[in-house]
Amino acid sequence: MTEFIEVPKGLDRVIVADTEIGDVRGEEGFYHYRQYSAVDLAKTCSFEQVWYLMTHAALPTRDQLAEFKAQVAPHRALTPLLRELLPHLKGASPLDGLRTALSAACAARPMRPVLDIDEAARADDALFACAVTPTILTAMWRVSQGLEPLDPRDDLGYAANYLYMTTGEVPSEQAARAIEHYLILTVDHGFNASTFTSRVIASTGADVGASLVGAIGALSGPLHGGAPARALDALDAIGGPGNIDDWIRGELEAGRRIMGFGHNVYKTEDPRSNHLRDVATEMGGDIVDFSKTVERRVVEILAEVKPGRKLYTNVEFYAGVVMELAGVPRPMFTPTFTTSRVVGWSANILEQARDSKIIRPRARYVGAPPPQPVPEGGFAG
Repeated sequence: MTEFIEVPKGLDRVIVADTEIGDVRGEEGFYHYRQYSAVDLAKTCSFEQVWYLMTHAALPTRDQLAEFKAQVAPHRALTPLLRELLPHLKGASPLDGLRTALSAACAARPMRPVLDIDEAARADDALFACAVTPTILTAMWRVSQGLEPLDPRDDLGYAANYLYMTTGEVPSEQAARAIEHYLILTVDHGFNASTFTSRVIASTGADVGASLVGAIGALSGPLHGGAPARALDALDAIGGPGNIDDWIRGELEAGRRIMGFGHNVYKTEDPRSNHLRDVATEMGGDIVDFSKTVERRVVEILAEVKPGRKLYTNVEFYAGVVMELAGVPRPMFTPTFTTSRVVGWSANILEQARDSKIIRPRARYVGAPPPQPVPEGGFAG
């Protein structure tokens, strides 16, 4: 008789794999990529350096980085297929459109199952998908606004190109670096739902594109993808310092969540939020001062209303502030997150592809006792 193992609902706290990619230590307020603190990487490195680290398990030399950028460059442009397809997705949400467009681009490549190709070919497929994702998202945005998509520029880095292809203007060095901080901080974050989805699909031997499209589908769910724009909407709804307490208490009394606060992993302050607060402070402005005041009062009131819960800002709160200051349109906040997380998904897909064991858990049946007699002719009653 098969022996089953009971696990918590939602696989909470269950270890399902070994990984060399990174980890989140929620009790400490710390997370890392490979052997490096993710926050330290954001302070020190370019996005391309971290992308290389996630793919190759080591930071690049100058020559290796130059070679890596040269490999990425030809994959960034929109293909004729995508230019023809994107106008048909004009009414789709950004993640729904990306799911469709990236699937088409990967199918046209075409990508083969990871089970049938070597590691170098898998890595090249992942490189293509990661490189074209920001171009697809920014092109979709511009098409939705009645504007022509822009090709990436060879003289701009990953973050600067993203802002340029979104707004049509070359960003300031400060804005580009601020977005780069955010992108590096959100590359990977443990076995969240979308990352786990990508690994489940890769464990079947499916191609890199299929695994990434599945991850995008998981991210599109409102319980996972996050909503930095909603955190800014909350600041707009409050309006000014004199309204903060009444608004917070009103939301709590109505049973509504305060957007941008609380995280199911961190039991202390979110290191991503702390760093983005510093980035926002360097950028300056009334919205930064206001957001800090709101943060302080929300934390104080939550501690009063929900003692012992230890609720602090999560990455969404100051991410919204930073993106607003850098000129990212609010509908593009979650897509911006996706342009970095696709790199983390790809690293997980490549790691999973080295293990041929399919991920196949079991479910406990709780329906009517079988077998029941089937009615004559198959019709009920």
